[in-house]
Amino acid sequence: MPRLRVAALSRYLLHGQFFTRGCLRSEARITRTVVRNPAKPTAIQWLQTRAVHAETISSQPDVAPSPTHVPLRKQLKDEAKKQKASGKKKKKNANNQVVDGWELTVGIEIHAQLNTARKLFSPATTSFNDEPNSHVAYFDLATPGSQPIFQKETLIPALRAALALNCDIQSISRFDRKHYFHWDQPSGYQITQYYEPFARGGRIVLQGRDGIAAEDGDGVSIGIKQIQMEQDTAKTLAQPGDVNWVDFNRVGMPLIEIITLPDIHHPATAAALVRKVQILLNAADACVLGMEAGGLRADINVSVRRSDDPSAPLGQRTEIKNLSSFKAVEDAIIAERDRQIAVLESGGTIESETRGWSIGSTETRRLRGKEGEVDYRYMPDPDLGPVIIGEDLVNHLHGGMGELPDAEVDELIQRFGLTPKDALSLIALDGGKRIEYFWNVVDLLAKRFGPNANSPEYLPGYQLAANWVLHELGRLTSERSEDAAQDLGFTEDGQCDRVPVRHLTDILLYLYQRRITAKVAKELLWAVFRRRIPDEYPAIDAVLDEENLWFEELDEDEYVELACTAAEGQDEVVRQFVDYKNYPQGKLMFLVGRMIRLGAEERIDPKEAERVMRRVLEEKLVPALKDRS
Repeated sequence: MPRLRVAALSRYLLHGQFFTRGCLRSEARITRTVVRNPAKPTAIQWLQTRAVHAETISSQPDVAPSPTHVPLRKQLKDEAKKQKASGKKKKKNANNQVVDGWELTVGIEIHAQLNTARKLFSPATTSFNDEPNSHVAYFDLATPGSQPIFQKETLIPALRAALALNCDIQSISRFDRKHYFHWDQPSGYQITQYYEPFARGGRIVLQGRDGIAAEDGDGVSIGIKQIQMEQDTAKTLAQPGDVNWVDFNRVGMPLIEIITLPDIHHPATAAALVRKVQILLNAADACVLGMEAGGLRADINVSVRRSDDPSAPLGQRTEIKNLSSFKAVEDAIIAERDRQIAVLESGGTIESETRGWSIGSTETRRLRGKEGEVDYRYMPDPDLGPVIIGEDLVNHLHGGMGELPDAEVDELIQRFGLTPKDALSLIALDGGKRIEYFWNVVDLLAKRFGPNANSPEYLPGYQLAANWVLHELGRLTSERSEDAAQDLGFTEDGQCDRVPVRHLTDILLYLYQRRITAKVAKELLWAVFRRRIPDEYPAIDAVLDEENLWFEELDEDEYVELACTAAEGQDEVVRQFVDYKNYPQGKLMFLVGRMIRLGAEERIDPKEAERVMRRVLEEKLVPALKDRS
């Protein structure tokens, strides 16, 4: 639907005035001027170091300077840097997970946008980065006479999420109205499932590898009270001059709210829980956008009590709203815990309130008094009937869930010997798309290895593939790269537009077989990423043949001769290997470096050079030095 003018929305929402009759639609009358940047010339020489180009600034006519708007996030980061430089920023404790004499209790409410094409109660399409106010239906704006129509397809990803979190699906659930007034909610109430949610009684098991606090040992189990469907609010865009713009594209987008039991007692475990939920929702294809893209938000309930009386009731809780990163979850809990302890130790009382957290802060801030259940005036929604979920649908979805992240992490660790950290990173990156890409590379490598592909001798080849998929691909678009703004283009089925599976497999195979050096392999990867392959060369083999980049390694005799040449005139260095207490590894690598500089670098394997130099020292150079002494 065409974009609605802000003035028209303002007249309706604030004054109840319609600007036209009939369909809620207006023709855009804004002429846009598109300035296209000329194509940037590329002149990258093969196997040469990329130069840093200075940017030229075009001369501009003298005009009155206009104030530059600095985003709030950047302002906060800059302020945090200033505080740290001035020494005012609080330093982290050596162990900030516990405070002696006090027990922390945390419950979390996670709001996740469902992966659906339609909004929850209107046929308007969901939108993430489209033009503001371009996907808005009558009901989204609470137009008089409009009615909510439950979009049944939104239930499917919600059920997948509940099954991934080990919840019991309720056969009957109902929608309620939660009343409050704010400009981001045109109807004056939010439709949710407060009394009869569609899922209850789940549980998430966190292990040590998930990043929980050391105080929780090898693992901890967090209970889930319920999962409910609800509609999202509009998006508020802060502007300079105390002005807020409102984008109604987000109104009515389907959410699930995951409410945990107060089973969490350490800040790091709380952050690990939110991270694990995001991974599970991605794996179940229920929520495709994570915290970094705004698809997941967390509200944290924090309370403290004296640890000397475990039977005492929990302390008064406060809620920290809209945390949008895992680090923010941990840091905000630590700050609020310390604030509450300080208040109680000074003889004060904790008020029930809603508090906020900003990037770079060291303290939470009060937003408003906490509204209780009565203030929201919950009531059953009279315009919506009950949602009845058949057991056959639940069984069908459960049977098609596939392998969940924990099982896949176990397989990566056991089959390929990856560290838990690397295995978790592979699964979490790019919303689960990068792990699919890795499996495609593994499958193609296995075909190239032949019938004995599962033999232990090929394990280093698969580990090499994991390392490159996880680290080397990431360097292509890292902040230090001149291509940082580009996207690798992973797809749901594990393909990659910028680095096709077949090209990476060829590079890895030749590197594993020691037919090319690591330096050449990395340059080949850059050539693929920048489309020199296949634009200039049809395949990896063609590059290696035409540019003569195959690795023709020195033989053993040539290595020995080069090692002796590198050690000439280095008697003081060689003397360090006579009657040493600790092996002088640094001196050894110094001699290996001389080997590489003196010889043909493209024909030297550093590991082989190190092995030969060590042998030459033991068998020739050190005995000869002793004889001369």
